[in-house]
Amino acid sequence: MIDDTMEWAFPRIKRLPQYVFSMVNELKYRMRRQGEDIVDLGMGNPNLPPAKHIIDKLCEVAQKPHVHGYSASRGIPRLRKAICDFYWRRYGVKLDPEREAILTIGAKEGYSHLMLAMISPGDTVIVSNPTYPIHYYAPIIAGGEVHSVPLNFSEDETCQEEFLRRLYEIIKTAMPKPKAVVVSFPHNPTTITVDRDFFRDLVRFAKENGIWIIHDFAYADIAFDGYKPPSILEIEGAKDVAVEIYSMSKGFSMAGWRVAFVLGNEILIKNLAHLKSYLDYGIFTPIQVASIIALDSPYEIVEENARIYEKRRNVLVEGLNKLGWKVKKPKATMFVWAKIPEWINMNSLDFSMFLLKEAKVAVSPGIGFGQYGEGYVRFALVENEHRIRQAIRGIRKAFKKLQREVKKLEPERNP
Repeated sequence: MIDDTMEWAFPRIKRLPQYVFSMVNELKYRMRRQGEDIVDLGMGNPNLPPAKHIIDKLCEVAQKPHVHGYSASRGIPRLRKAICDFYWRRYGVKLDPEREAILTIGAKEGYSHLMLAMISPGDTVIVSNPTYPIHYYAPIIAGGEVHSVPLNFSEDETCQEEFLRRLYEIIKTAMPKPKAVVVSFPHNPTTITVDRDFFRDLVRFAKENGIWIIHDFAYADIAFDGYKPPSILEIEGAKDVAVEIYSMSKGFSMAGWRVAFVLGNEILIKNLAHLKSYLDYGIFTPIQVASIIALDSPYEIVEENARIYEKRRNVLVEGLNKLGWKVKKPKATMFVWAKIPEWINMNSLDFSMFLLKEAKVAVSPGIGFGQYGEGYVRFALVENEHRIRQAIRGIRKAFKKLQREVKKLEPERNP
């Protein structure tokens, strides 16, 4: 009889812990089956549709009989040209669509297969902590090791400097020397943003030390209050050491379409393309054609989505602050990173379960993003303003109940 306790069985899977978010999701699904109305601010899954003309183009092309076969793994040439043109208009970055751009089946697939192409057993990758989980686990799945660099959320910009200082210390002292550093700004989950000087320093240091940079630019298009997230490829010489992953999931509201690109260094892209030629036949051609239309469209369709997220951000943060839960307004992403109030004696997983049970609000526990995410929860701005106000009312009710319970325990603690 074969079972998974045998030593030889599935060694890569054994290196992957239980997905923390699944614990919250299981309770959420169970409560919904029981008829509970849950305001789901957990997963960063956009609830806005793509612009109508993009959907219309998808439907139009899908009616053609010749588009249903295998497509091009690297992306059809017109789509690769469209993303390069987009980068020129948006960032002033020139890219060669043949050598410096490749289509991927979403950012997670592109990043994970890039790790598989780059990493050999014993290689080390540096990743921030907290971080989006795949940033940490893709190198491990590829057989490598990971060094975590704390990324501490703060009210000022010193977190950038502190992160770089710690990153440089690891690169200088680690044996063997790390092969790559993975960054992602605007950052998920902390919403931390950076400026061009940050990338300028990082590129300079990477070139001096022979380190690759992978920048996940998933939240390039969701920014507020006049802030424009910089592309690392804007920095002179960045393409010598870096690639950037650009996704259409968030700004264009095309998450389920799974359209992303790896852009920049031609050596990394060439090797990723070689690996992917063995693994996939590309994305459904009508999706690629509709993505061309999206990239060629006026950028206002993306800016309108960002304005919707900004309004949701304002409702949520202002509502939490009125409850006495002091939270800073993020400058970018579709998230709010909130430190658990000091008077609440719970870890992030227990607190997330508490909000789900008592407030009927789903959030993501900070521990799911790494040890330095403990003490925080992440709200995703994926419900409308009316539903976010409903969430605030639920949290207010849950807090009042908890405060009554805390007061009852005070005589016992202080006899």
